[in-house]
Amino acid sequence: MPTLVIGLVGAVIGSFVMMLYASTHFANVAGPNNTPPAVSAAPISGVSDQDRIVSAVKRTKASVVAITEEVNGQQVVPVDPFFQQFFGNQGPGMVQPYRGRASGSGFVFDSEGDIVTNAHVITPPAGGKISKLTVVFANNDRVPAHVVAANIGSDLAVIKVDNYKKLPPPLQLADSDKLEQGQWAIAIGEPLELQQTVTVGVVSAFDREEQVQEQNSVYDFKGLLQTSAPINPGNSGGPLIDIDGQVIGVNQLTAQPASAQGIGFAIPSNAVHRVVADLIKNPGIHQGTEMGFMGVGLATLTSGLKNQIGYTGSGGVAVYQVVPGSAADKAGLQPGDVILQADGKDYSSSDTLRNYIGSKKPGDTIRLNVWSQGVKKFVAVTLQERPAAQQVQQQQQQQGP
Repeated sequence: MPTLVIGLVGAVIGSFVMMLYASTHFANVAGPNNTPPAVSAAPISGVSDQDRIVSAVKRTKASVVAITEEVNGQQVVPVDPFFQQFFGNQGPGMVQPYRGRASGSGFVFDSEGDIVTNAHVITPPAGGKISKLTVVFANNDRVPAHVVAANIGSDLAVIKVDNYKKLPPPLQLADSDKLEQGQWAIAIGEPLELQQTVTVGVVSAFDREEQVQEQNSVYDFKGLLQTSAPINPGNSGGPLIDIDGQVIGVNQLTAQPASAQGIGFAIPSNAVHRVVADLIKNPGIHQGTEMGFMGVGLATLTSGLKNQIGYTGSGGVAVYQVVPGSAADKAGLQPGDVILQADGKDYSSSDTLRNYIGSKKPGDTIRLNVWSQGVKKFVAVTLQERPAAQQVQQQQQQQGP
């Protein structure tokens, strides 16, 4: 009996010593001259949330990077400011080259040098191209990078640094389906080019939907994670981590930044895991909508429209616009054509035909019976992928797929 008591006391004392050693040594393992571990430490009983937040930041921040890029493009400069004042961008102008600079955030995803960020971080404005892409690590090493793939619809991208010997360990992804409303959320990134900035909030809500307008295009993002951790320009692409140092989301945007406070959005980690795995397997730029796109504007026929295009038949749906370079354009469809049948079925409603096309996948072929300037013809259209960005004007006109 005394031997058993002594054994139990020894075990308790030994456990206490190990806990004390862990709390005083592992918390400092991610110091300035050390590499943080690839695994997340388990919660330690009796340690405050503040200590756990500090520990989580120390263990993960070396794997958070800043992304800088130089962009070459073209811009239209007004010839006469008078015309620009009254006619806006529609006034006469001349095209001039421009050079710009942009930045964002990201984090190490695997040991192969793949880094996750937002698609909009590495997608320059229309007409622009990245001439130089650089990843800046926490130790201030600046390493050239290249784009592997991007999913515009999910706003996720993968870039890569090759043969970087001091690559920090990848961050682990949490199961975002197990998140609780009100739990801690920590954003790490480069807001306003202030590298390695940390902000703290909570998980505010789930499954949010936000629309983002960029120039004349609108992006519709769904299933977002809402957080009160402040997210500012430059935070885009950086990780939102939990109190254990695991990634629960990729920081993306804020709601009405001019007026809203503490309302930020991130792409949930489960979506990140699925999309990024697909991007690594399938390099290139993807729209990410997985919906068929023909590239036509459709309108239900009226007597006035019939008179305008010279169509005297019954039934059918009018084509009033063809997107240049689209599947419809390549198949030879033109404004003023009337689609009589799609895959052998008659159509007279633009909404019904639009829904049918939208139900198809990229790569599917739709066979059309078309009236074109008095002649009936059969056209096979191989669908492209629906763009993630929809033109504002197209939305107002309810342009078809």
